[in-house]
Amino acid sequence: MDNDLLRRLFDGAVAAADPALTLPGHLPPRPSGRTIVIGAGKGAASMARAVEDNWSGDLEGLVITRYGHAVPCRRIEVVEAAHPVPDAAGENAAGRILEMVSGLGEDDLVLCLISGGGSALLSRPAAGLTLADKQALNGALLKSGATISEMNCVRKHLSAIKGGRLAVAAAPARVVTLAISDVPGDDPAVIASGPTVADPTSLGDARAVLEKYRIEPGRAIAAVLADGGSETPKPGDGRLANTQTILIATPQMALEAAARIARTAAIEPLILGDSIEGEARVVAAEHAELALGYQAVGAAVKPPLVLLSGGETTVTVAGNGRGGRNAEYMLAMAIALDGRAGISAIACDTDGIDGSEDNAGCVIGPDTLARARALGLDAAAMLANNDAYGFFSALGDLVMTGPTLTNVNDFRAILVQ
Repeated sequence: MDNDLLRRLFDGAVAAADPALTLPGHLPPRPSGRTIVIGAGKGAASMARAVEDNWSGDLEGLVITRYGHAVPCRRIEVVEAAHPVPDAAGENAAGRILEMVSGLGEDDLVLCLISGGGSALLSRPAAGLTLADKQALNGALLKSGATISEMNCVRKHLSAIKGGRLAVAAAPARVVTLAISDVPGDDPAVIASGPTVADPTSLGDARAVLEKYRIEPGRAIAAVLADGGSETPKPGDGRLANTQTILIATPQMALEAAARIARTAAIEPLILGDSIEGEARVVAAEHAELALGYQAVGAAVKPPLVLLSGGETTVTVAGNGRGGRNAEYMLAMAIALDGRAGISAIACDTDGIDGSEDNAGCVIGPDTLARARALGLDAAAMLANNDAYGFFSALGDLVMTGPTLTNVNDFRAILVQ
């Protein structure tokens, strides 16, 4: 019963970010010139479909989405590419997008559809760099524990298309960006590394991120990061004067949708925040302590209640197991709760893919550790090996949804009875 409610909360959060529902009301007026639709992200194809279904005039374009996340479109081409480490398909499609928006006039409209994952998918290396250079650095960043803001700061400064450069290429055409936020704080400059948004970060900031995580860049990357002439467009740049960004779905909207579902089940929802960051296992221990506190005598709010949160935790990979950040969060929480009665939880990525695995996330309950011990699983050892996927797969407690075709970051719900 608890798992059914937790799953309904997650499904409700995802449904609140469905482009078919959230996009149509934000479409701009038809221009007197051409309409070019471009975009990138895990929700890019479903966003393109929503545009086609609600646009009365002519349009053309191309969007890039992750392998397995495409949906049929009639007039907008959909290209699939690799995520989270970019590949040649993404590089080539990004180059075609730059060509599409070049040479447009003031009467033309570029409608840019951006969602989480777009940074890796919209991969066009800066001059002097190769795709292999970016792949190696991307892989190192993903294992380092760097936040999404830090990773995207570096990515923007190594790109020919991100960090506002796409909007510069489209000038003087009007550029309207419809974005689904998957980043803490909903900063448009961070979502997919802000291809149409001025970049407030600097080359020095990018170098500082690599130094912080002790990542040694290759010679070519170091040269680009030292070249002041390769700086991104900054706020106030006149070339970005004819741009607009509209957030059509956010993590907070998804959490509020889940809260409404909880209330209909007579469960009091408490939203901890939509932009929680930090090491997954550390955040899990903190949230477990909160949950235990609400069961204590004299707690300010009495159970039954559900603690809801969003954001994006990180994992510093030290082992060789399998598992995304949500699975790692759940395994650490199960250990912290140590079988406490009356507490169950779910943690999933709203795009349906936890990291690079095939699950959205997983669930835990009071019996999780006992069932694991009966199977001979050592929870602490598997957490140390970053093998949360293996742990929950053995228990049959993975949440499998397939691609949801949207992305408002992680969703976590802790049910306290």
